[in-house]
Amino acid sequence: MSERDDDLKQEQDQDRQDQNSAGDGQGDGGSYEEICFVCRRPESKAGKMFHLPNRISICEDCMQRLMDQAAQFDYNGLLNNPDLLKELNKHGMPNIGFMNIGDIANGIPNSQRIKKRKEKKEGEEPVFDIKKLPAPHRIKAQLDDYVIGQEHAKKVISVAVYNHYKRVAMDAKDEIEIDKSNILLIGPTGSGKTYLVKTLAKLLDVPLAIADATSLTEAGYIGDDIESCVSKLLAAADNDIDRTEQGIIFIDEIDKIARKRDEHHHAVGSEAVQQGLLKILEGSEIEVPVGAGSKNMMVPLARVNTRNILFICGGAFPDLNEVIGNRLKKQTSIGFSADLKDKFDQDKNLQKQVTTEDLKKYGMIPEFLGRLPIICPLESLTKEMLVEILKKPKNAILKQYQKLLQMDEVDLEFDDGALEAIAEKAIEKETGARALRAIIEEFMLDIMYEIPKDDNIGRVTITRDYIEGKGAPVIEVRTAGVPRIEAMA
Repeated sequence: MSERDDDLKQEQDQDRQDQNSAGDGQGDGGSYEEICFVCRRPESKAGKMFHLPNRISICEDCMQRLMDQAAQFDYNGLLNNPDLLKELNKHGMPNIGFMNIGDIANGIPNSQRIKKRKEKKEGEEPVFDIKKLPAPHRIKAQLDDYVIGQEHAKKVISVAVYNHYKRVAMDAKDEIEIDKSNILLIGPTGSGKTYLVKTLAKLLDVPLAIADATSLTEAGYIGDDIESCVSKLLAAADNDIDRTEQGIIFIDEIDKIARKRDEHHHAVGSEAVQQGLLKILEGSEIEVPVGAGSKNMMVPLARVNTRNILFICGGAFPDLNEVIGNRLKKQTSIGFSADLKDKFDQDKNLQKQVTTEDLKKYGMIPEFLGRLPIICPLESLTKEMLVEILKKPKNAILKQYQKLLQMDEVDLEFDDGALEAIAEKAIEKETGARALRAIIEEFMLDIMYEIPKDDNIGRVTITRDYIEGKGAPVIEVRTAGVPRIEAMA
């Protein structure tokens, strides 16, 4: 046996041990559901399971079908066929190596094992207690520590999330049923849409799934099925359906599934995807593949109710300014009251005046927009905002580099001119806050390379001249007699 086979066998043995320690759900009170070996359905959907040797579980329906097929097989006709027996005796039985069915049964990866639902007991506290949920102003205050600017967007998201989880904590038998508050974030690239959602999920300690709408297609076509969004959330919740049904799904690049105005053929990734997302956004029970992006016969399916899942969609909508500008321009084309054609071309925050009608003209269908009642436009980042992003957040980019150099006992400082120069370069790139790291990585390369060479360097100050390529950083030598640790390898 080769070394590769030995390693593979050890990995399989370890996987079986992990599954046994986690509980396989077969009479041992484990936390995972049994999965039918034939149809791959979990016990919550397939019902009672029959247990065969080698830890194989088969549901009642599949067992009945197997028995029916076995009853139809003509064993007597096979044994009483002299020609067939003569042929077998003539050539002998070939050397055939049969696979171990037990290895297949035990080979279900943990990423496809579904956790059992917890039985609700009387007097048990709900997962989300409205008394423990932070108020909107507290949610916004926590977002302020990480996200610079976007005051209106942070206020809208804080209120929407607070109302959504009040709805989750509400008794389902209440006479007044509160509708979902799904959110549509509109803003240029790099304005902080994804970062807002990531920070929010971390603060609330709920599972978060980030899906990309560009890869979504109709069922049956190459690409991710629409249910893959919920499948990613199930994986983020460690296959716990109870936690999944109270998580957050962020669908990025939602503008890419808009109906194209010059589209004369059937597109499997635009309007059809919007139609498919309707039932998921509104709230319904759907079957999602566990640990895969599409349904197939070898992947178990889990039933998830999306009623209490908060959906946040985000997109840059690059040509939306043109649609809004055409609406805002007056009909008069001549005279003193006429509007200039380029009146709104320089307005970078024109998307703040977006309406539902503008999004319909852009290519979003009315049914889809109706399930996203909260439309929240984000501001374009100014130079002042970019400077604040560099230094103020708890995990600011400058603080990260200062921490790296502190491990070499070197102080890193940036003067105000350097920060303004970095922000100006970022605005030229037109990629928002994403450009900041790319710019800093470029001019910090030589500094990070040269500093470990010299143990006498104690402080490095980045200036505007160095950012613009007109000079060098200011380097100060440490005081004599002060030890310095050796540079990290």
